[in-house]
Amino acid sequence: MTSANHEARAQRTIEEVARRSYSKLVAFLAVRTHDVAAAEDALSEAFGSALADWPVNGCPENPEGWLLTVARRKGIDAMRRQHRNQAAGADLQLIAEGLEAAAAGVQIPDQRLALLFTCAHPAIEEGIRAPLMLQVVLGLNAEAIASAFLISPATMGQRLVRAKNKIRQARVPFRVPEPEELGDRVDAVLDAIYAAFAEGWSDAAGTDAARRDLAQEAIFLCRVVVELLPEEPEALGLLALMLHAEARSEARRSASGEYVPLAEQDVARWDSRLIREAEQVLLRAGALGRMGRFQLEAALQSAHVYRRMTGRANWADVVKLYEALFAISGSPVVAINRAVAIGELRGPGAGLKALQEIQADAGVKQYQPYWAARADLLAKTGAYAPANEAYKMAIGLERDSAVRRFLQNRQASVANR
Repeated sequence: MTSANHEARAQRTIEEVARRSYSKLVAFLAVRTHDVAAAEDALSEAFGSALADWPVNGCPENPEGWLLTVARRKGIDAMRRQHRNQAAGADLQLIAEGLEAAAAGVQIPDQRLALLFTCAHPAIEEGIRAPLMLQVVLGLNAEAIASAFLISPATMGQRLVRAKNKIRQARVPFRVPEPEELGDRVDAVLDAIYAAFAEGWSDAAGTDAARRDLAQEAIFLCRVVVELLPEEPEALGLLALMLHAEARSEARRSASGEYVPLAEQDVARWDSRLIREAEQVLLRAGALGRMGRFQLEAALQSAHVYRRMTGRANWADVVKLYEALFAISGSPVVAINRAVAIGELRGPGAGLKALQEIQADAGVKQYQPYWAARADLLAKTGAYAPANEAYKMAIGLERDSAVRRFLQNRQASVANR
């Protein structure tokens, strides 16, 4: 094999391992060291070593084990420097434990769920728990997380650094909590899983390698939470919600890669097996008698599926569900969807009035669906000039090229009237 082929193969392997195993390796290292930032630094150095070594010497048979071994050695070196004038023998022994076993190909246990619950510890500020999980467990960067939570990347980055320092300083235990402790942390864990799913879902074409597997990872982690907490209705509700959404994933793009909104999707392309499972899981959640946000969102997905598959309008039920969800969450995102549903039920004027209730929220002005919903409702009232301006805002905020083309087509239809 030529040098160029070695280098190309090494690059592909490193990218694949980074996408598949980065968060798993960070979790395994952090569980041993109780220092998330140090684990991330050591693993980043290990990937740097791989970029230098693998193109020359070939890819190892066990890439994850190679990276883990190098990362641990980097961690030991860092700890020695940090404790140059202190006794650090116990800590060094802890992170060196099992190093050779990993290199020999022993399976690396998946510690991500333990790390998820660690990030949800009461010592961590409540508002940063879910973003922290998204970064250290699911590998999202501060910019993507900030976008999901409608705040600036700089502010999010500062909060994440403070949270990691808190974990190290407070010696927060890295483990799945005892059963009696789980309930106090599960809400933050579910929030993070859902945000990860939403980030992966936003890349419908699967063109972003960093987000490609997020939706499946989120569903997997939620299934594990459901196994841990089979009587937790919100975990079941979130699983039902994600299964409903995932069932439609193949129908969100045409054969030529163009965006297809829910109202125009071919229901024959929906995954009926996932829809059936989602309905069964939602029924299990409802039988537990404790309604919450994710169950309501799953019920909304179920209502949309029912309308599309039967052709029977059920907007009154959808509006009631959105009103109940907004009463629980107060989310501007829910308010936008509620306004769209009101527009379908009572006319676009009523929808616009409902949308005006949240226009003072600065965050929604940077949120593409707000402008897309406003543009659509304005166009339906015949206010074509302001609809054209709203479409321009939506197009400017959209990352997905297929969705941008869809919005541009909608804009063209009003710009010429």
